[in-house]
Amino acid sequence: MNELNEVTIEFPVHFTRGAGGRKDLNTGIAPPEPPTEAGRVPRVARLMALAIQFAELVRRGEVDSYADLARLGHVTRARITQIMDLLCLASDIQEEILFLPRVERERDAVSEHELRPVCAVAHWREQRKRWRSLRESRGGQRRKHDKQA
Repeated sequence: MNELNEVTIEFPVHFTRGAGGRKDLNTGIAPPEPPTEAGRVPRVARLMALAIQFAELVRRGEVDSYADLARLGHVTRARITQIMDLLCLASDIQEEILFLPRVERERDAVSEHELRPVCAVAHWREQRKRWRSLRESRGGQRRKHDKQA
């Protein structure tokens, strides 16, 4: 009698996304999902990151000009200029914008429209004064709004 011996081996596996969306098989237990923070990233922080990314695309020659960015993004050249003007801010202000706290239900701490007069100033010292003033005035509005709620 010729019996076949069967062996079953069990071990945990999980799938991840590889290059080009390909599924990759991995051995072991899947790592836990990182916790997601509540709220959303403020719009002005996303625009700041976008301006940095756009400048890098132009610097590397992947896009010829801001006009090309406007055409590719289906926006006006004026809108691209407004976004790119955020790069005229002092580096510490840019960093502060990028790390603004997440927003849950209330209005953003500061809007891109409110930042335009700050961007228009060439001297960083004056920018910093205007930035502080803007932050303080918006913080006061939020506290006043919170008291009413």
